[in-house]
Amino acid sequence: MTFNKILIAKMTINELQDNIIEEFSMFDDWMDKYALLIELGNSLVPLDEKHKSPQNIIEGCQSRVWLNAELNNGIITYQGESDAVLVKGIVSLLIQVLSGHTPEEVINTELYFIDKIGLREHLSPTRSNGLLAMIKQMKMFALAFNASNAK
Repeated sequence: MTFNKILIAKMTINELQDNIIEEFSMFDDWMDKYALLIELGNSLVPLDEKHKSPQNIIEGCQSRVWLNAELNNGIITYQGESDAVLVKGIVSLLIQVLSGHTPEEVINTELYFIDKIGLREHLSPTRSNGLLAMIKQMKMFALAFNASNAK
């Protein structure tokens, strides 16, 4: 497990996105893809209760979603959680792709895996808005870290 985390940390954001696209391409049926999302959500490390605060709630989500980020040695680590299993899986995917990278990398990345796996088109409009709100918040954390590093 630790070995895999070391390997993932060395992968680029695009390599991580490509891995997700490959994993989701193994399934033709969206019920199977939803099951994978739920499995990913269930494997997400629970967010520390101290981070389940009003300032960490993502506005615009149908369910409750909390995101937190920390910067250590120039690398962002995201943590998150949701009270909805499917959304928890989406949070897990975003964390998998964006955690372990510099603020600049996160700011400048295009999250193409969302459309490539067909996620956006298979979400309700409210969930799709929530997804965009999560991405926006993760990029806002990166912008804030980048600005504080520039000082």
